[in-house]
This record gives sequence, C-alpha cells and structure tokens, in this order.
Amino acid sequence: MAQATYHSFDPLLSPGDAEEILALCERFGSYGLYSEEGLNDGIGEGLPQRFDAAFNFIRTGGRFGRTGEDLAELAARTNYFRETYAYGEEIHAPGIEPFLEHEGMREAAREIFGRPIIEPAIVFANILLPGQELALHTDVPEFRGISRKLHPQWLCVVMHHCGLFDRWRMPIATAVSWYQETRGGAFAFYPNGASGAAVAHPVRYNTAVVLDTDSVFHGVDRVEADTTSAPPFRPGMRVHSLGVGTGRWEVRDGDEVIGRYSWDEMRFSLSWKAYCFADEEEREVWRKGRDDLDVNDVLDTLVEDLRERGRVSGARPPNRELAEILVDEYVRFPPPAVAA
Repeated sequence: MAQATYHSFDPLLSPGDAEEILALCERFGSYGLYSEEGLNDGIGEGLPQRFDAAFNFIRTGGRFGRTGEDLAELAARTNYFRETYAYGEEIHAPGIEPFLEHEGMREAAREIFGRPIIEPAIVFANILLPGQELALHTDVPEFRGISRKLHPQWLCVVMHHCGLFDRWRMPIATAVSWYQETRGGAFAFYPNGASGAAVAHPVRYNTAVVLDTDSVFHGVDRVEADTTSAPPFRPGMRVHSLGVGTGRWEVRDGDEVIGRYSWDEMRFSLSWKAYCFADEEEREVWRKGRDDLDVNDVLDTLVEDLRERGRVSGARPPNRELAEILVDEYVRFPPPAVAA
C-alpha cells in the first residue's frame, strides 16, 4: 500500500469557535452508548454491527496487545458514547452548521482524494471516559446502493477491504478534531498500511487530522484513569452534561448516578465526513440512485470469490458462519507487535 495522504490542523478553528463547540456539546446534553446500534439481522444475525473490530480486540488485546481481561472488562473499555450532530440534511445539533461547512477541511479532502467536489454530510460526537479506548478498525464505507443506514456495518467494511466493489465506492474524507486536553487517548493511525508503524496524534485543544479513515486503520489509545478497572458501563446508560459552562458530567443508569466526571478527565472529539466527487455527473449518478448495487448481488459475488479462494465449497454457509468467514478472509488488522 502506498502511503496514505493526511492533513493536520493546529489550530482548526478560531478560539471563539472552538469554545462554541464545547458549549454546543454541553447544550446537546446527553449521549448514549455506541453499542446500542444493535445486532445484525439476516446476514451476520446475532453479531454486533462491528464484530470485526470487537473480535480482533478480544483476540489481540488491542494496539499494545494487552491481554488477560475478561470479556465484560474489554466490552466496557470499548463501549464509548456517541451521538449524531448532522446526517445529510438532518441537523440534530443547531449551531454545528459552520463546522460542517468548514472550508479548510473541504480543501484537505480535495487534496487527499484529488476530487474537486466536496459535499459535507455527517458530524458525529464521540465521548470516551477514563479507562476507555477504541479498538483498531477502519470506518464504515459507503457504496452506491449500500450504506450503514440499511445494511450491516461489517459487510460494508468487507466490501471495501475485498476490493471487488471499488467502482461503486463513495470516497469519503474524515476529519477527527479535539477541543480539550486529555491524558492519554491518542489517535493512532496507520498511513503506511496495516504492516507499517502507527502515528500517534495526541489529543490537543483545537487540532484536527483529515484522512481516509475508511481505508486507514486507526483507533484510540486508552484514556488515562486513576484506577485500572474499566468503567462499569452497560447498554441503557447515558452520559449527561450538568449544564453549559459547568464542565461537569454524570453517567446515569436511569435515575441512578454511576459516575461523575470533569472535562479534563474526558476525551471529546468530533468526526466530520464528506463525500468527494470527481465531477457533477458522478454526484448526479449517486443522487439519483443510478448504477446502484443490490445486496443480494454483493453477497453472491463475495461467496463466489470465497469459493475461488478455497474458503467455501458447495452451498452458501449459514448467515452467521458466512459473516465470520468474510471478515476473517478480507479484513487484515495491524498486529500488536507492529503497533508496540
């Protein structure tokens, strides 16, 4: 793999705009756990949406190969908090519009993909608390006719890694940005491929990195904590701001307070995503749904390729078995030895 192009910003926003992002985060008020996106139905039934990254984390112990923790402990470490501020034309966090349309990030996207037409589409807010980390992964890509809104996230990842559907892939640039100082929690990514060394970008106020996170493996190192135990987070819990300007947060399970945190203990980031088009014709094909993929054709193509590789023979395997074979065959994670 050739070295992936990436672009860094320091600073990304004016001081006032950066402070407004923190205020917006507090105004939004409450954030749920990412794991609550649910399990897969049909193909991959019963498996988490990102079982590819989760299973690799359990097997290897993450970027630094930490092993020996039980499954519940590992799940708590990687079960971070997320909400969507913008998705397409839907704005869920009023005030995020200037960030969504940031021209500097647009220009970086043009440079990375060599495509002049940039259409910002998504802003996610992510919160990790002390003791948490994010397993190595690549982000969920999108193809004409296939996206995370309608199809399993792990399947979209497999489609990109296998290289069989590049003609339909939607190039997406991602910016990851930070708005406070955090102990630990570095953003680690692999611009030279899974077999190369990691670049660890520390969490610094008002900085950002723009890259192709659908192709470049990345993760978040553990946020430093005063205890070695992982937070006891489980589905249904949410982290709540105690008010704009307070810098104070609570994790609640219903009405029960599980933990209290301040900004300087937390890791808050925004992920900005934009579609990148070569020309107006390409954008029009996407908007009108011309030349879209059908998921059944995708699965047939993948199964036929597995047969040619000698991974399956005869009838198509059951849904869950097929899902695990597909991830095992096509998604090659960075080994801990390289990361360490």
